[in-house]
Amino acid sequence: MQNLVDRVAAHIKAKFLAESSGHDWHHINRVWQLSRQIAAQEGANGEIAELGALVHDIADWKFHDGDDSVGPREAELLLRREGASAEVIAAVVDIVATISYKGAGVTTAMQTLEGQCVQDADRLDAIGAIGIARCFAYGGHAGRLMHDPDEAPVLHQTAAAYKASKGASLNHFYEKLLLLKDRMNTATGRALAEPRHQFMADFVKQFLAEWNVVA
Repeated sequence: MQNLVDRVAAHIKAKFLAESSGHDWHHINRVWQLSRQIAAQEGANGEIAELGALVHDIADWKFHDGDDSVGPREAELLLRREGASAEVIAAVVDIVATISYKGAGVTTAMQTLEGQCVQDADRLDAIGAIGIARCFAYGGHAGRLMHDPDEAPVLHQTAAAYKASKGASLNHFYEKLLLLKDRMNTATGRALAEPRHQFMADFVKQFLAEWNVVA
């Protein structure tokens, strides 16, 4: 018989395998594996971290009209159906409820070490080569321009302003992605973020050099 983590993983894989916005099963699986790695290094509860990673995008607000309550609710229903204890459910639902980035000026502090591990893992998958690909994949999915030189990035000071933003994909690097390195929670997360951040910063520099062609 499969254990709880494997049962939840099977459900999430079936649900998200064909998703095409960059929030697919492969993203979730990478966050799962990174969470497992970080939790082991940081001494966190592995089961809580793994379950949190698996359900962290079960109903992202971006696909539910900005509603933050859908994800925690769906995570609780799935875990309850799979027989998780009340303590496990509470810990995992708290991760789902608080993990998301909500703007440059908004603090999204995780209350537990397990939550910190999962948030770091999710943010690691938002930067580096994979993060670049996911940024433009989501931008295309949402009908965003790649770049608009006349549109300045905005460091959103509220969650409402961040959710309402429809800016070009390149602005997302300045508004979120390039800020994540310094917002990692754990020593392991910070170490893993460094080379990914540098790769991404180099990409933005090269992108702009190629964009600004002068005859």
